[in-house]
Amino acid sequence: MTRLSLHPDRLFPAGETERAIARRLFSQVETLPIISPHGHTDPSWFSQNDSFADPASLLIVPDHYLFRMLFSQGVPLEALGVPSRDGTKVETDPRKIWRIFAEHYYLFRGAPARMWMDWVLSAAFGVTEQLNAKSADRIYDAISEQLAKDDFRPRALFDRFNIEVLATTEGPLDELEHHKAIRDSDWQGRVITAYRPDPVIDPDFEGFAENVARLGEMTGEDTQSWLGYLAAHRKRRAFFKTMGATSTDHGHPTARTENLSQAQAAALYKDILSGDFSAQDAERFRAHMLTEMARMSLDDGLVMQLHPGSFRNHSAALYGRFGRDKGADIPMQTDYVHALKPLLDEVGCAPDFTLILFTLDETAYSRELAPLAGVYPALRLGPPWWFHDSPEGMRRFREQVMETAGVYNTVGFNDDTRAFLSIPARHDVARRMDCVWLSRLVADHRLPEDEAAEIAVDLAYNLAKKAYKL
Repeated sequence: MTRLSLHPDRLFPAGETERAIARRLFSQVETLPIISPHGHTDPSWFSQNDSFADPASLLIVPDHYLFRMLFSQGVPLEALGVPSRDGTKVETDPRKIWRIFAEHYYLFRGAPARMWMDWVLSAAFGVTEQLNAKSADRIYDAISEQLAKDDFRPRALFDRFNIEVLATTEGPLDELEHHKAIRDSDWQGRVITAYRPDPVIDPDFEGFAENVARLGEMTGEDTQSWLGYLAAHRKRRAFFKTMGATSTDHGHPTARTENLSQAQAAALYKDILSGDFSAQDAERFRAHMLTEMARMSLDDGLVMQLHPGSFRNHSAALYGRFGRDKGADIPMQTDYVHALKPLLDEVGCAPDFTLILFTLDETAYSRELAPLAGVYPALRLGPPWWFHDSPEGMRRFREQVMETAGVYNTVGFNDDTRAFLSIPARHDVARRMDCVWLSRLVADHRLPEDEAAEIAVDLAYNLAKKAYKL
């Protein structure tokens, strides 16, 4: 049996001086509460508080970080129980799904998903042997036994993980019934929502016209008119705020913004609704709507997040069979300097507006994002996102951004995950890597250790809490 254990110095520097500093800094942040201001966990877990069904449906089926890797090595998503949308039969036996995952677990060697999963197995479930084909059934049974206990229900895990606040992300047509149930319950856990209007802003989103019509029905506004459409957004944003929302989120293909006149915007909207529009029209509409959303944020105080630069659903075959968010999204080169200028000319210096920028294009860190955040009061930089939510991605981010933007034009860490149990694992990695970065500054005599300790706490806790108004 190969033993599974989490080394206390994992990720820390090999050199004795810096390692000792990193240890001391980490001791200041290791047990701080978790602020999780942006993610995609299911709010029904916390409203219903039912036991998780089995290891596979909890840890594998919803996590595209995991099944993406397996698919790239020839494992069909059907074999992993990923639900199809075209009626294709998929595996429903969770033990079989778990065995396939265990047999291929070696594929994750050196990848961040391996660190997260090892943390979940060891720290959350007390597993003491490495996952592989031989140990698969034993570990499956051990986890199943734990999941049957009340201590492993969603609310108990939320409290055990010391999560202070967790934000989910819902579309504009969501009734937020699970958030209502959480609010009306006697549980004190803070689970809030965030407004993600892509289904009624992106003309290329499936069912866009029907979504806009539904938006009108929900709000009592005439969404066939430009002004009615904007009024409907304002009403939905206000409703989301009653459910605890402090932010909006926008997953556009690019960072392009426009600032059209109201007459131009109304004419463009009419063309979009007609269905007779070009790809350029769709991009122009999305671009203008980012500026409209920024104006609304000035009015209602919601923090704005922009996650651009992903070619969504790159595999037509995967999208056709399984739908969105199935691991076939690919990073693209992204322009920020020219793309954001119309929005920044309008609201970039507004003291009461915050736009948090994310990127999948690391070449923009030092060239564009850090200098922009170092100028505009409204801009803050989000942490390494998605493909770069990794130890080396975090190292590159700090090294390329901090000299120009500084620590306090960033927003700490958020985990942006669908995998609930990976949240503390991801924060553990981020806190360790921040302490590694700071330990080098201290060892190089560029920063006193007491100031480094303050920064470590800010990066782990204070910056996210402040930026997201939590």
